[in-house]
Amino acid sequence: MKLWSGRFDKNTDALVDELNASIGFDFRMYRQDIEGSLAHSAMLAKQGIIPKKDAELIADGLKEILKDIEDGKLSFGSDVEDVHMAIEGELTRRIGDAGKRLHTARSRNDQVAVDIRLYLKQEISEIRLLVLGLLETVLNLSEKSTDVIMPAYTHLQRAQPTTFAHYMMAYANMLRRDVTRLEDCLARMDECPLGSGALTATTYPIDREYVARELGFSRITQNSLDGVSDRDFAIELMNDLSILMMHLSRFSEEIILWCSWEFKFVELDDAYSTGSSIMPQKKNPDIAELVRGKTGRVYGDLITLLTVMKALPLAYNKDMQEDKEPVFDAIDTVKKCLPVFDAMLNTMRLNPQNMREAAGRGFINATDCADYLVKKGMPFRDAYTIVGRLVNHCIEAGKTLETLEIEEYRSLSPVFEPDVYDAISLDACVAARGVAGGPSKESVKAQISYIREFLEERNK
Repeated sequence: MKLWSGRFDKNTDALVDELNASIGFDFRMYRQDIEGSLAHSAMLAKQGIIPKKDAELIADGLKEILKDIEDGKLSFGSDVEDVHMAIEGELTRRIGDAGKRLHTARSRNDQVAVDIRLYLKQEISEIRLLVLGLLETVLNLSEKSTDVIMPAYTHLQRAQPTTFAHYMMAYANMLRRDVTRLEDCLARMDECPLGSGALTATTYPIDREYVARELGFSRITQNSLDGVSDRDFAIELMNDLSILMMHLSRFSEEIILWCSWEFKFVELDDAYSTGSSIMPQKKNPDIAELVRGKTGRVYGDLITLLTVMKALPLAYNKDMQEDKEPVFDAIDTVKKCLPVFDAMLNTMRLNPQNMREAAGRGFINATDCADYLVKKGMPFRDAYTIVGRLVNHCIEAGKTLETLEIEEYRSLSPVFEPDVYDAISLDACVAARGVAGGPSKESVKAQISYIREFLEERNK
């Protein structure tokens, strides 16, 4: 018999039970459900709403149920509606009428709202640590490669010279923002909705602040309607996870390109690559490709919940049962991707020679050549035009800016002197970009120091 069956004269149809049940996915919140019930029953006894002896029986019974679940001695079948009813029903079976008092001054609406907040708070903390670990790996790569010159790109065309360290620090800053977004989300989520009841709180003299403290929340929700119908915190988390996966997907795309024969900037370790069933020469970057692909899955989870919530009137509606599967899926996907992506990067080998050779082609020092003329007193637009003509001449003659004779330079402008060769060398081009945020060694070291301090603050 269902715990809510008093109003009904006959059982629900089996197909309704199958559609209505959520035990198959919300059972993972069993610990949070028990924690919430322990705090709630303790508060009921403290406020004199239920006898203390009943609260003691409830606490003992819930702790036994928790132990039995974690020891693998207790599980629930598909005939049970959800984790909340499963645990309460099992509690009543074990301790009798005292178990029936647990749900006093509480609804499943605020019960599930507190369970999912407790669950997501823990998951955010775990994901945050995984992102911090990946950030550490990226930072270590940067520290080892401040002298590794490579081309930077716009439109996937070689644009200007930079270093691998500078490139990595771009991703380090993305990951830093991911960490702060998760922290901000956690801070906004840190409200306890228990006590909101079904939608208009309760007539019992409950102590919501006590329950919030017991469960580790910093504050209570301020409106009972909002307390049971709000899923902003879940949407915000999924948005943050989508942005995180977008960053990993961009990073994956770079790695996929870099380990191809067309680039060969890096080589992935055999443990994080796969082969072909027919082509024996292949070494495929499947990890990066899977991360790139799973990004779309996380996006889909976000859109699912946004769509579920887009037109719901206050307060709780059964549609909101659909919040958990996409949230859980997004969390599971991100937690699978982060450790293996981290390990792939940590074992990846660089090919500095190929990077430098690529930087030597494509006229990526053309801007520096124009800047050379500007520093000699020429307006930038005139310098830009002259260097454009030089590049065109190089293409026709099969030369590079470095291999042009000084007479060829001077044929377009008498401002050119032999010191132009020093100005357009790759090392000089990178070293000259000492502006904060730029690729010079000193600038990159400052960027590394900034992120290192960020990590140290969070590892205290």
